[in-house]
Amino acid sequence: MSQEALAAAGVDEYRSKVALQQPEWPDKAALERVTHRLTQVPPLVFAGEADDLRDQLAAAGRGEAFVLVGGDCAETFQEATADRIRNKIKTILQMAVVLTYGASTPVVKIGRMAGQYAKPRSADTETRDGVTLPAYRGDIINSSAFTAEARVPNPERMLDAYHVSASTLNLMRAFTQGGFADLRRVHAWNRGFTANPAYARYEQMAAEIDRAVRFMAAAGGDFEALKTVQLFSSHEALLLDYERALTRIDSRSELPYCCSAHFLWIGERTRQLDGAHVEFLSKVHNPIGVKLGPTATGADAIALAEKLNPSNIPGRLTFVVRMGAEKVRDSLPPLVEAVRDAGISVTWLTDPMHGNTFTSQSGYKTRQFDTLLDEVTGFFEVHSELGTVPGGLLVELTGDDVTEVLGGTEEIDDEGLARRYETKVDPRLNHQQSLEMAFLVAELLSKHKPQKPIPIEFQ
Repeated sequence: MSQEALAAAGVDEYRSKVALQQPEWPDKAALERVTHRLTQVPPLVFAGEADDLRDQLAAAGRGEAFVLVGGDCAETFQEATADRIRNKIKTILQMAVVLTYGASTPVVKIGRMAGQYAKPRSADTETRDGVTLPAYRGDIINSSAFTAEARVPNPERMLDAYHVSASTLNLMRAFTQGGFADLRRVHAWNRGFTANPAYARYEQMAAEIDRAVRFMAAAGGDFEALKTVQLFSSHEALLLDYERALTRIDSRSELPYCCSAHFLWIGERTRQLDGAHVEFLSKVHNPIGVKLGPTATGADAIALAEKLNPSNIPGRLTFVVRMGAEKVRDSLPPLVEAVRDAGISVTWLTDPMHGNTFTSQSGYKTRQFDTLLDEVTGFFEVHSELGTVPGGLLVELTGDDVTEVLGGTEEIDDEGLARRYETKVDPRLNHQQSLEMAFLVAELLSKHKPQKPIPIEFQ
C-alpha cells in the first residue's frame, strides 16, 4: 500500500491537471498533516467488494438487473444518527423490494451514503443581507452556518468525514447483514413511517410476498438467500485531496482502488476530459460513473469512455444522465446512439433530480414530483425506441417525512414546503415519494425489460 506504488501506478498524474470545485485551504501545513494521516488509516471499503459491484453493474447494463442508487444530496455529520441511517436503509430496501417484486428483476442496491459530504457549487461565494461569505461546500470542507469562521475551509473536517463514514458503513453492514434486511421482515420496514397511500400500497405488496414466502416454506424452500442483502456505498469523488489519500494498492491484484466508497462518480461540472477528476478516476479500478447533462454530445461520451474505460470492461463505466424532463427525449437519443454504435459497454442510469430544480414563489429550492416522473418515463422511452437498456435510477432521498419536493399523493404545495424543509443543499424525496417513484419505475421496467433476460443471482 506504499505511496511509491501508487505513484508508480500513475495515480498522482491528476496533480498536473486543472482541478475545479476545490477549496482554497488556508493552512497548507494542516492539510498535509491530515492527508498524511488519511493515507495511514484502514480503508473504508475493500477492492473485492468493488469488484463484486462492477460485475453486478455489468449485469444491469445487459438488462439482467436494475440499479437503484439512493440517499442524501449532501450528508451532514449532525444527521449521521442511527435512526436517520436506518430510515434511509429501510427506504432503499422498500424501493428495491417494489422493483424486484413488481418487475421480477434483481436490484443492485447502492446507498448514496457514507461519503457524500462534498458538493459542487455554482458560485464561490454566498451573499445574505449584504454580507458575502465563501460558499458552503459540504461538511467535509466547511460548515453551513453563515459566519465567517464557519465558512473557512478546514482540512480537519476530512478526518471527521472519514470517521463518520466508517460509523455509517458499520451500521449499513449491520442492518443488511445482521437480519434486519431479511425479506421475511418486509412488513417491519414500514414501522415508524407515517401512514399514507404509498404505505398502503406497499403493505399490499408485502402481504403478497408473505404469502409467497409461506408457500415456499411449505414446499421446503431454502431461505438463506433471503436473510441478507448487499448494500454498496457511493458518492461524488469531488474532493481530490480526500479521495487520493484513501486510495490503496489492492494486495490481490496490485492495482489501485479508491477505498472511500465502492462506486464513485464524476459530476457534470468536473467531467472535463483534460481535467483532474477524469484523470484521477481513470487510474483507479473501482466501478465509476459520469454525470452527463443536456450539453453533453455523443463525441463527449465516446471520449470519456475511451479515457475512463479503454479496455471496454463491462460494469466499469456508468453514464448517469441528468437532462431535465423537457430535454430528455431530445438530448438523450444522440448520446445513446453514439455509444451504442461505437460498441461501448456502459450502464445507463437516469438522475431525474438535478435537471428539474427551481425556486418556488416562497423562496425554497425545490422540484416538482410529476416532473421527476416525466424525466424517468422519457429515459425509458428513449431506450425502448433505440433498443438499448435502461439500467437504473439515481435519486436523492431521505427516509424522513420531510417536505422538500412539491406534489406526490400527499400533494405538498408551496406553503407546505415550510413544514419540514431540512436539506442543506438540494431538495430530496421523502419516504412516501420514494415509494411512489419505485412503483412507477417498476411499471416502466416491466414494460421495457428484455423479453428473455438471463437469470442471475446476487443479494
